[in-house]
Amino acid sequence: MVGLKPSDVPPTPAMKFIGAGTAGCIADLFTFPLDTAKVRLQVQGESLPQSSTTLFRYKGVFGTIKTIVKTEGAASLYNGLVAGLQRQMSFASIRIGLYDSVKQIYCRQSESSGVACRLMAGSTTGALAVTFAQPTDVVKVRFQAHIKLVDGERRYNGTIDAYRTIAKEEGLRGLWKDLQMFCLLSFMPAFLRLGSWNIVMFVSYEQLKRAMMMAQGSWESSY
Repeated sequence: MVGLKPSDVPPTPAMKFIGAGTAGCIADLFTFPLDTAKVRLQVQGESLPQSSTTLFRYKGVFGTIKTIVKTEGAASLYNGLVAGLQRQMSFASIRIGLYDSVKQIYCRQSESSGVACRLMAGSTTGALAVTFAQPTDVVKVRFQAHIKLVDGERRYNGTIDAYRTIAKEEGLRGLWKDLQMFCLLSFMPAFLRLGSWNIVMFVSYEQLKRAMMMAQGSWESSY
């Protein structure tokens, strides 16, 4: 590393892994209410008694957020946040943090390092990320979709209890259920949430990576 500036020190796979997961968590903290609104629009009418469905008719992403705050309190916008952060530490860490390492494996085995190689690397890390993060996504959506009624009872007593209950009542396969995420009513909140999430996440990722590279370079240059 002699002769290299701190900004020139290449990040290790561990640094990329942790940086990507941390950046994903930061993005989730800012955009989680939009994700909650998206889920509520997707499942509205399915989580309430038949006689109560007309009381919680969500209209649009911001109308949904307003209704949730008015009827359930602002804290309900962050139901499932713990599982959401767990998801980012597994999903973003694998999908982004391991991308360069997987790309090097594919590019080393192929004659070119063009678009095909990158697509293969992206598909591999994406598939791995979805596989490992799916249980956290299931639990996150369960909390987000839960309608907090006045006399209602909590379905799960915390995130750990949710994992345990789902596995017990529905089997381990229940944690890998395919979620139906394609609903016309949820297009706008999904677009707003994913767009803002990607902006915050990638900016945070680059800043964290640069900071860790500089810290590593400073530490190595002092010895």
